[in-house]
Amino acid sequence: MVATSESAHEITAEGAFVRQQNRFTTPFGAGPGELPVEAGRYRLIWSAVCPWAHRQLIVLNLLGLTEGEPGGSQVISIGKVSPVRGKNGWEFALDPGGVDPVLKIRRLPEAYEKADPAYTGRATVPAVIDITSGKVVNNDYFKLSNYWETAWKPFHKKGAPDLYPEDLRKDIDELNDAVFHEVNNAVYKAGFAESQKEYEKNYSLLFNRLDILETRLGKSRYLFGSAITDSDIRLWVTLARFDSAYNLVFRCNRNRLIDFPNLWNYAKDLYRIPSFKHTTDFDGIKRGYHLGSHGNNPYQILSLGPDTSVWNEAHDRDRFGPAA
Repeated sequence: MVATSESAHEITAEGAFVRQQNRFTTPFGAGPGELPVEAGRYRLIWSAVCPWAHRQLIVLNLLGLTEGEPGGSQVISIGKVSPVRGKNGWEFALDPGGVDPVLKIRRLPEAYEKADPAYTGRATVPAVIDITSGKVVNNDYFKLSNYWETAWKPFHKKGAPDLYPEDLRKDIDELNDAVFHEVNNAVYKAGFAESQKEYEKNYSLLFNRLDILETRLGKSRYLFGSAITDSDIRLWVTLARFDSAYNLVFRCNRNRLIDFPNLWNYAKDLYRIPSFKHTTDFDGIKRGYHLGSHGNNPYQILSLGPDTSVWNEAHDRDRFGPAA
């Protein structure tokens, strides 16, 4: 039976949060056993609250693999679940009748159960579902954006950015690994910790890496110079949730994002890009973390702050020259 909470499998005896392994990891490509790259065959399921899922949508929009931005086409179909994960897992509560209009299901775990009736992990987003079978075929959030950037290149829109340039891939992979362990996942490991020792360890890991990134972004507009790469998207989705969720709900409170001059201006710079801005639902993010299982909020009180209008204020990143 598909699990519905992190605590089902992911807390050790020492009180540490250990994120479950992805079950559906078959890559996209033309090789033996790989998932065929076919326009119109797959549906990506995401939620506004989830950073792993959000970054897939940003990449798809930037590359024109969806109809979200000018020049894009519906190469990949998009479905969205409620930002508040219910007791039965992710639900299509935002759709008329609570049913996904393409997959004809009410709950994402149904697609996981169809793919593997013996699966006992959580039904996670992002999830790529083969529309022809209704089965989940890939939930490998760590590698998925790289597949959009490489295997799906024949379907990129004209003028799409190269988010994973070959000459930088080794460096991007190394930075992505550090960002994942010390930023993206560190906030969860601090927030879900069930011992003071584990909380403090990951709190320190997080802010040490943010200090390093703050220094790095004092020298260039983006993480690898004047052009956006896959690494910027991976970092940005955590920054976008920092002050409204991780600082408050996960007790990552040494600093707010707005207390880091370079990281804050960098984040506002990226927010000016439509593929970042138009896919970011600050209300959904706040609801997901404060009202969902993360928040330990029995009276379901939704905080009024922080003020998200500050994201539209001017940034100072033009001091590095124009973006590439």
